Amino acid sequence: MAAVDGDAQRARDAFARRAWSDAYDLSVAAGEELDAGGHDRLAVAAYLIGRERESADAFARAHQEHMRIGERGPAARSAFWLAVTLMLRGEMAPAGGWLARAERIATEINDVGLQSLLIIPAVLGALGGGDAAAAEALAIRQMDAAGTSGDEDVLAMARLSRGESLLAAGDIGSAMKLFDEVMIAVTTGDVSPIAAGIVYCAVIDACMRACDIRRAAQWTDVLQRWCESQQGLVPYRGQCFVHRSQVLQASGAWPEAMAEVERAQRHLSDPPHPALGMALYQEGELHRLRGEFDKAEAAYRAGSELGRDPRPGFALLRLAQGNRDAAAAAVRRMLEESRGHFDRPAVLGAASEVLLAAGDVEAARAAADELENLAGRSGVALLRAMADYATGSVLLRSGEPAPALTGLRRACTGWRDLGMTYDSARARVRVALACRALGDEDTAVLELDGARAAFESLGAGPDLAVVGGLLGSPPLSPEVPLTDRECEVLRLVAAGKTNRDIAATLVISEHTVARHLQNMFLKLGLSSRAAATAYAYEHGLV
Repeated sequence: MAAVDGDAQRARDAFARRAWSDAYDLSVAAGEELDAGGHDRLAVAAYLIGRERESADAFARAHQEHMRIGERGPAARSAFWLAVTLMLRGEMAPAGGWLARAERIATEINDVGLQSLLIIPAVLGALGGGDAAAAEALAIRQMDAAGTSGDEDVLAMARLSRGESLLAAGDIGSAMKLFDEVMIAVTTGDVSPIAAGIVYCAVIDACMRACDIRRAAQWTDVLQRWCESQQGLVPYRGQCFVHRSQVLQASGAWPEAMAEVERAQRHLSDPPHPALGMALYQEGELHRLRGEFDKAEAAYRAGSELGRDPRPGFALLRLAQGNRDAAAAAVRRMLEESRGHFDRPAVLGAASEVLLAAGDVEAARAAADELENLAGRSGVALLRAMADYATGSVLLRSGEPAPALTGLRRACTGWRDLGMTYDSARARVRVALACRALGDEDTAVLELDGARAAFESLGAGPDLAVVGGLLGSPPLSPEVPLTDRECEVLRLVAAGKTNRDIAATLVISEHTVARHLQNMFLKLGLSSRAAATAYAYEHGLV
């Protein structure tokens, strides 16, 4: 008996040290001698080292033991955390049953703290349905209940809900202040481990959705240190690697970003975790930027099968492949479906780009105006740069290069200040086009040279091809009714390149090359490659 009692005490000590593997092993060794609290600790340790089935069994046993000895409040909390861990695994039916049991007990004993926690599913439902007003009302109710509980877990989760509701309502500045506040409580150790992990991942994800890349990078570093400080921690490492990949991508460290997302997939694949879809989407983003379109499409589709909406990356992929109609149809759908959703800024940025390329200037302007409004209210530097880029691009397309240049230069500077090499280079391309439209060819070439160097260092094949086309020829005359990409294809045809050669040069598929040729022949009234070559020489395109 003494040895068993020793295991139970050592398990408690290991739990206090956050040595989760030791806490689990010692708790298992203590066996039937564990009290109700010991089963709770076993459940937490098992969850944190990735033994989710054993965690569920231990939480259920803890609930039964608490009920047996009349501890109804702790019993209800065991039921609640069991429901949360089941929801995180996607097992919604049993999670709903345990939530209902926790809610019944909380009502019977008037446990306001637990009643506050039990509002969370309704908040998530409202947010998922795009009903920002309902989410806000529920989050305020949750905050009111949490304020009287004095429980740090309850307060942290309530602040998280309130921040998410503010973010959905477009009040990004207030949301970020609340997120910072709740993160301080987490970093000081006041919040229990499972709640702390949920808060860490949710806040960083919210920062990424709000385009607050600086805040996301800072909290990602904190999350990584938190994970590394705890023996055997598993559930949050996968999300941590995905967020690190996103931050590394933004800073231009694309090989390192790919390595992190591959680590994330290894951690999240066995057993499959709901966040695996997020990791696959991030892989798709990196492949798309590098021009690896087939791999990008496969990753987006795999992520979609696991529940990760492939927007807006899939639409941008179709645009990069030259399928503007499909891209435009996708972003129009996204604009309708994303009202009140977390990812609205990213959707607006992609929509403005795609719709402009598709020739729908007014729709692109509407998206840019909404992005401008969000940027003005948020104070977030990345949103400001996105709005300046979108508005400047619309002005440029509308024949107003002078005001366009002002906004595009601001976007370039904003992204450069954030250390976002790729986006800054994209803005430089648009700056060059504005300068060219104003007759300043020397500055245009300087800007394009700078963008080309950045794209070369990143391995951004599609963007590099565009810049190469712009540097390799004079500006188009107004009577040439071709897109920039069609002109690139035409120049290569005139140089005697085959469809396969053109596909390799522009990092697109042969099918896409054939479609560009078909479009060009229709627009120009031509019937052969020889006629297309003659047209290119006659109009000074080569």
